[in-house]
Amino acid sequence: MSPGSVALCLLLMQTGVYGFNIELDREFAINFIGQIISDLIRSEAANQKHEDITQRAILNITLQACRAVALADGKDFSFPSEPFTVESVAAACRKSKSSKRFRQTIKFIQQMNRLVDARHASDPEYHFDNEKFAEGRRTITRGLEIIKASNKEMNFEAARERLGEITHPLQDFYTHSNWVELGNTLPNTNLIRSGTSIGNTAASSRATCRNCDGDDCTNNILEDIKQEKILTSGYFGSSKPDGKCSHGGFFDDSKEIEPKGGINKDKMTAEHGHLHTEAANMAVAATSELLEDIRGAAGDKAFLQMVGMSGEALCFVIDTTGSMRDDIAAVRTVTSSIINSKVGTEDEPSVYILVPFNDPDFGPLTRTTDPNKFKNAINSLSATGGGDAPEMSLSGLQLALTGAPPISEIFLFTDAPAKDTHLRGTVIALMLRTKTVLNCMITSSGRFRSRRQIGNDQQQQSRLATSDAQLYRDLAQTSGGQTIEVTKSELPEAVSIITESSSSSLVTLLQAARSPGKADNFTFTVDSSVKNLTVYITGTSVNFTLISPSGVSQQSTNTTGSLITASQTVGNFKTLKLKTEVGLWEMKMVSTNPYTLKVVGESSIDFLFDFLEVSKGLFGGFDVINNRPRAGSNGTLLLTVTGSTSAMVTEVILVESSGSGNFNGNVTAVGGGDYLVVFNGIPSEEFVVLMKGQNGNSSSRSSGTFQRQSTSSIKASTLTVTVADTNRVFAPGETFSVPFTVKTSSAGGNFTIRATNDRGFTSTFPSTLALDTGGSANGTVNLTAPLTTTSGTVVTLTIEAESPGGADTNYLVLRLAVLKTVTDFTEPMCELLSRQSNCTENCSLCTWKISVQVTDRANGTGVDRVSLRQGNGTMNTSLAAGNEGITLVSYTASCSSPIVELLVVDRVGNVGSCSFRSLSTKAAQSFLLCLGITILGLILPFEMGIN
Repeated sequence: MSPGSVALCLLLMQTGVYGFNIELDREFAINFIGQIISDLIRSEAANQKHEDITQRAILNITLQACRAVALADGKDFSFPSEPFTVESVAAACRKSKSSKRFRQTIKFIQQMNRLVDARHASDPEYHFDNEKFAEGRRTITRGLEIIKASNKEMNFEAARERLGEITHPLQDFYTHSNWVELGNTLPNTNLIRSGTSIGNTAASSRATCRNCDGDDCTNNILEDIKQEKILTSGYFGSSKPDGKCSHGGFFDDSKEIEPKGGINKDKMTAEHGHLHTEAANMAVAATSELLEDIRGAAGDKAFLQMVGMSGEALCFVIDTTGSMRDDIAAVRTVTSSIINSKVGTEDEPSVYILVPFNDPDFGPLTRTTDPNKFKNAINSLSATGGGDAPEMSLSGLQLALTGAPPISEIFLFTDAPAKDTHLRGTVIALMLRTKTVLNCMITSSGRFRSRRQIGNDQQQQSRLATSDAQLYRDLAQTSGGQTIEVTKSELPEAVSIITESSSSSLVTLLQAARSPGKADNFTFTVDSSVKNLTVYITGTSVNFTLISPSGVSQQSTNTTGSLITASQTVGNFKTLKLKTEVGLWEMKMVSTNPYTLKVVGESSIDFLFDFLEVSKGLFGGFDVINNRPRAGSNGTLLLTVTGSTSAMVTEVILVESSGSGNFNGNVTAVGGGDYLVVFNGIPSEEFVVLMKGQNGNSSSRSSGTFQRQSTSSIKASTLTVTVADTNRVFAPGETFSVPFTVKTSSAGGNFTIRATNDRGFTSTFPSTLALDTGGSANGTVNLTAPLTTTSGTVVTLTIEAESPGGADTNYLVLRLAVLKTVTDFTEPMCELLSRQSNCTENCSLCTWKISVQVTDRANGTGVDRVSLRQGNGTMNTSLAAGNEGITLVSYTASCSSPIVELLVVDRVGNVGSCSFRSLSTKAAQSFLLCLGITILGLILPFEMGIN
C-alpha cells in the first residue's frame, strides 16, 4: 500500500474534506474512503513490506527455538505446513494459548520498524542511503548490544523496541544497496558484527551509475562497479555527488539529477523492482540471521519470552506492614496452589514477579522464571512496621507495571490507603500503555479510617474509608480488573479468583460499571468456542435477573436454578459459574449502590487494537497512538482478530463506560485478520471497544456469532505529549536530556507537568508549562543514571501533562537504556584438549568423549554461558583451577551421536560456536556397524513376515 495514499485517506477523514467539489454525506464519505484504503492495500499484496519480512523471520526462528526446547525436554516436534502463521507456530510450540501475546509482540516489533521511516526519514544511516555503510552498520550493532544487554536483565519490552528499530536498516540494506545486483546469494553477515569488513565500498569520488534508458533502469549501474564487486547505495534528497546512483521513487528529488533514475527495490514497481522478491527474501534471511544471534546470546527460553511465546506472568504487589501478617500467609497459600497446578501445563506462568511495599520503602522487584525461587521470595516476606496508615502502594505498582510483560495481570494486596497518590496518573498511563489488568484485594483493618480521626462518628469514618478505597476502585476499573473488599478472615476464600484468572485463554465478553448505581439491562453473546462461562459482580445490595438464550430466567435470590451451576459470595464480590449456552444472554441489574459486572470465558478468539493518526514522517502513512486518542476528531482504529483464521468482524463499537452512548465504526477488512475501523467521532466520556463478528468454523450462524470487549477504559484527550527523537541510550553516571512538547486543542493556561521514573533516578523538569489556547510549549526532563547502574538497565520515564483544574490529562511513556561502552566484539573460542573413543561392536558400549577449553580471547569480557546447540550427550562445565578466565568443558556421548556443537556466549552477548565429531576410524566403523545392526533389527521382522 502506498504510504502517501494512506496518509491522504486518513487526512481526509480527519479534516472532513472529501474532495471532488461534491457535497458528500459524512457516513457515505467514511464508507467511500474505507473502500479506497481496502482497494489500495489489496493492490499492493505482491509487495513484501518491512512488516511481512519481519514476521516471516520471527516465525522462522521461533520455530527453531521451540524445536530446540522440545528436543531438550525429550519431546517430539513437528513443523507446521507453510506458509507459517502466528496461530500455526503457536500450536507447533504447544503454546496455542499464547497466540494473542505472540501476535501482539510481533505487531509491536513491526510498529517500531515502521516508525523508523517517520522518525529517521532524513537520516541515511537508518536506510543505508548515501553510501553510509559504516554508519548504518554501527546503527545495527549498537542496537544489537542494547538488545542483548536488555534480554540479560529480562527487560524484554526494551529489547523488542530496539529490535524493531534495527531490523529496518538491516532490511533496507538489501533493497537500497546493490548487494543483490552484485550477484550475492547470501546475506552480508558482517552487518551484525562490529570490527569486520562488509565489502569494498565505492570511494566518494567514484561514479557508480549512468542514466536510465527512459523508464528502464535495469542496467543503470556501471559495469566496472559490478565486475569489481564495489558496494554502493542510492542517494536520497535534493542533491548528490557527481556520477552517483539515486534511490529513486516518488519522494526522491535526486532522481532527476544526472545520472537520472534509481536503484531501489522497495516494491515491484520501483526502478529495480524486478529484483524486489529476491531482495526481500534475502532481507528475511538476514533478519533471521540477526534473530539467531540474539537467540544464541539469550538462550532459547529467554528468546521465546522476548518474542511473546510465553504464558501469563504471575505478579503480586504486597503490603508488608505489620497488620498484613494474615494476608501474606494467604498469598503464600495461593502461590503454592497456582504453581503446583500450573507447572508443566500451557498455563504455567512465564515469569513470576513480586514487589513488596511499606512506608517509606518499596521494592525491590523480584523477577524469576523459577517457581521455587518465587516461592522462596514469598516465604521470606515478613510483616513489620507501618507507622501511619497510608503506604507506598502506587510506587510498588509503578515498579511492577514497568517490570511485567504487556497484557499482564497484577494482584495488589493491601489494607491501607495510598500515600503516594501523586503517582495516580503515572499508574494509569502505564496500565493503559501495557494493557495490564489490575486486581485490588483490600482487607479491612481500620487503617483506612485512621488517616484522619473524626471523633466517634462511625458513619462519617465509614464514608472516609470509602473515599480512601475509591482510588483502588478507580484504578482497577480503568484497567478492567476487580476491587475485592473483604475481611482478613475472608481473604483465603476470595483469592480463588487468582487461580481462575491465571488462564492464558480468558476473554472478556462484557464489562460494565455503574457509579452511582442504577437499574440497567446488559446483553452478551456466547459463541460455540466459549467454555467455562463466568460472571463477576462487585458491589453491595445488588440484585439481578439472568435470562438465557432459550428464555429461561433465574433471580439472584435463587442460587439453585438451572442457569447458575455454582456461585460464591465473599465480601463485596460474587462469582457465578453459568451453564454454557450459545446465543444472546441478558442480565438485568438493580441496585442504587455502585457496582461492576464482568462476563468472561475461555476461548481462542480475541482481538488486539490500536488507534492510529496520520504520520508526520516524510513518507506519510499512519502511526500508532501510544497514549490517549485525540478528542474532538474522527477516530481510526486498526483491529486484529487473534486465535482464528476464519473469524470475520462485522461490527466495532465504542461503548461509553457510563452506558450513555455508543459510536459505531465503519469496518473494512484489509487482510491477515486486520480490520481498519473509522469512527465518526470519539466519545468524550470513558469508553471501551466492543467487537462483534462471525466465526466461519461454526456450523450455524447463531453458534458462530461472537462478541469480545476490551478490558481497559479509554478516554480521549485534547492534549498531546510528544518528544523529539533521540537515541535513548546513556551510560552510567551520565545525565540524559529528553526534550518534550505539550500541545492543546482546547483552552490555554498553566498546565501541570509530572515526570516520574521507575528506577528512582534523579531528575529535573518544569513543574508547569504555560500554553495559549490551541497552542504548545516545550520542556525538558534531565535524568541522571548513578555510576553504579548495571549495564542493560532499562528506565521507564513517564511524562504527564494535566490541564488547569485537572479535567484533562495525557501522557507519554519512554524506555531508556543504560549501557556501558562495549569494546569486546569478538566471539569466544574453543580449543580441543583431548578426544577419546571406546567403541566396540556392541552398540551399548559405543561411546566417545572430548575435553574442551573455552576462553574469551585476550581482551574479552569473559565466558558467560556454554550450552549444547547440537548433540544429546552429557556436558559438564567447570572453571579452570587458578584461572577463572578459562572454562573447561567435558562431553560424553554415544557413537550413534557422533557430532556435538557447543554454543558459547560471553558477557556482552558475543556468540561463538564450535563443532566436534568422533573422527577415529574405529569409532566411525563401530558407529556404522551399530547403525547397520539397528536398521536390520527394524527391517528383518517385516521382511520375515513377523508381526
